[in-house]
Amino acid sequence: MARTTRTTGGGRGKAARPLAVFDLDGTLADTGHRQHFLERRPRDWKGFFAAAPDDPPLAAGVELARQSAQECEVVYLTGRPERCRRDTLAWLGQHGLPEGRLYMRPDEDRRPARYTKLELLRRLAGGRDVRHVVDDDELVCDACEQAGYPVVRARWAVPSADLKDAQEREGRT
Repeated sequence: MARTTRTTGGGRGKAARPLAVFDLDGTLADTGHRQHFLERRPRDWKGFFAAAPDDPPLAAGVELARQSAQECEVVYLTGRPERCRRDTLAWLGQHGLPEGRLYMRPDEDRRPARYTKLELLRRLAGGRDVRHVVDDDELVCDACEQAGYPVVRARWAVPSADLKDAQEREGRT
């Protein structure tokens, strides 16, 4: 029987490469054109996510993802609900982002992103090196840093108070 060993970054192959973990909204995708859906009460989540395919890419985030793919396995970790998978995969391909696994929030999971993302990140890492986690949500970044992961704070998009409130209070993205 062949013996297998697990490497954490120094060996060959995809499994041995460090992970580069990227958020989508506000990190790779500019959500500014759809913020008006969150300014309403009640918030129009259906409209907000339906408009996601029209997001322009954020050049700084896209470039970092492409650079990261040269040495890392790129993984996308988003608070978008699972029902947005098809549109999200099409958007990633349309904008030339590196291939990578896409992890999305279960449709009914409303926990704050700082909990859901960190929980999944710990499972994904599973002893592998994490080169960096790139996210625009300060609370997610804080949680990842406190857990020992290197973080790049995506501060290249115009922040939205309504989106930040929704991320924290409603667990929607």
